[in-house]
This record gives sequence, structure tokens and C-alpha cells, in this order.
Amino acid sequence: MNESSLVRSGRRAVWDCHAHLVFVTKYRRGAFTGPILTDCEQIMRKVCGDFGCELREFNGEDDHVHLLIDFPATVQLSKLVNSLKGVSSRHLRRDHAEHLSRYLWGGHLWSRSYYCGTAGGAPLSVIAEYVKSQRRPA
Repeated sequence: MNESSLVRSGRRAVWDCHAHLVFVTKYRRGAFTGPILTDCEQIMRKVCGDFGCELREFNGEDDHVHLLIDFPATVQLSKLVNSLKGVSSRHLRRDHAEHLSRYLWGGHLWSRSYYCGTAGGAPLSVIAEYVKSQRRPA
């Protein structure tokens, strides 16, 4: 993959934004199976597309999922996260109700918390030095 192809642009912004997201099931219940994770990936890929984002990588274990997302500078990550969790919860609980009802209750699939880390680009120390080195007018 050509790294320069990751830089995208719109009418008023140029960006290279990536986020690593982790969602865990409510009470860390080990509720996921391979087919459920496959469905979860398809659902989350569609939600990302609706936001103008790209789901680059997806994987998970029985109690959590990891996502690597490219997103436009215009997207609020908190709104994307809410949509990813809400839409996937509704669809997975509907399509896998019999299995998931053994592990989860009260209509909740995901824990309210999540992890979000920005990814890619130069280390913070390099960026900080670059910002410091700018020629500030007197």
C-alpha cells in the first residue's frame, strides 16, 4: 500500500486520520462465535461506509472486537462509535437472539465504555519537534 494514498481530501480539509477502536461485551461475557463476528464485521463495515469512513481491519475474540478505521476529519468519532455500537447491537441481538440471550440480558450487548486510540503517522515526539521548529514571526 502506498502511504501517500492514505491522505484524503475534501472541499475544505485534507486528512490522514486513523483510529483503533475496541468494544467489549457487557460484563465481558464471552458471547461471540465466528459467525457472529462475521456478521458484526459486515454490519460495522456498512455503518462506516454510511459515515464516509473505511473499516480497514476487523477482528475479535469471544468478548471484544478490534477495528482499524480511516475516517474523515469531519466525522466526530463519538458519533461514529455510538452508531457502530447501536446498529450492531440491534442487528446482532435480532439475528442471533437465541445464542446471545444465554450470555446477555437487559437488551445490552456492548459495555458503555470503549477504547479509542489514534494510529499512524509520526511519533508524538517527532511531531512536537516539527511544531517547535516552525519559523515564528517576531
